[in-house]
Amino acid sequence: MTATALRLSLPPSPSKPLLPGACSHRQPLHLTFPTLHTPLLRSSHHRHPSPIAMSSISSRSSSPATQTQPIELNDKSEFETIVSRDGYIYICGFGSLLSVRSARSTFPELINFRVARLNGFRRVFGHMAPIFFERGIAKPETKEISSLSVEPCEGESLIVTVFEIQKSEIPAFIKREPEFRFLAVVPETLDGNPFDRRAVLCARYSDEEFFRVRCKGSKEMYYELFGRYNIDKIWRDDILPCRTYLRHCVLAAKNLNDIAYNNFLDHTFLGDRKTTIREYLATTGSGIMEEEPPESLKIRYGG
Repeated sequence: MTATALRLSLPPSPSKPLLPGACSHRQPLHLTFPTLHTPLLRSSHHRHPSPIAMSSISSRSSSPATQTQPIELNDKSEFETIVSRDGYIYICGFGSLLSVRSARSTFPELINFRVARLNGFRRVFGHMAPIFFERGIAKPETKEISSLSVEPCEGESLIVTVFEIQKSEIPAFIKREPEFRFLAVVPETLDGNPFDRRAVLCARYSDEEFFRVRCKGSKEMYYELFGRYNIDKIWRDDILPCRTYLRHCVLAAKNLNDIAYNNFLDHTFLGDRKTTIREYLATTGSGIMEEEPPESLKIRYGG
């Protein structure tokens, strides 16, 4: 299956889809994710374009230490294959969920919040988020409207957080994050030991798949989720981070520890896949860290 960009014209009402990405030596890489029954080959070249290897559904019962390829999760029943015996599932945080306060605001009953490492992925500010428009912190006039996702990139490594939520929270989680590709990944401790179970990761999707799969080809559904905010393309490489959100993520990483802070600055990129957040904050984005969020969002976006 080849992922392609798709634009649908948006009349006064609904519509429009788009494209995926991944890695190379700091160049965009377009990925193809097959069904759960078809394993992919992985390139052995450091940071060269390569499809991400996807395990077959039968490998879910194998030890994560020996089966580390990401698995795509397409529905609630597939999420349940990585639930623990006592009814909990790991969630992997890489942006706002680096903050335990943010994580608890979304998942009040979470347990076992901890810092971990995730190999083979990088962060990219490259998709539109309706919540920024709802909260009045998007700046479309300067294109400072982007949220954060992750995408496969061989040779990269991220400091993330991992925590557990109850199985009963899975449907709400899926509904809340419809624009993402859900992957079951194997994080590891900072000492390099693989987790005993897989964690759910919200990764880059494509507009074409979002419209076809999540919206079931319905322009009305697309309009309700994105079109009413004048978003006709979700996944874009020509937008900049939402200022308030970027500041929040940087502070959240800094509050974890120095390793997480420096990892966020050096392994998070603009949509060009070349400019790191450290470079951005020192140039075009200078001043962002000194800006306070709106009063009503100071706690939510306070790091």
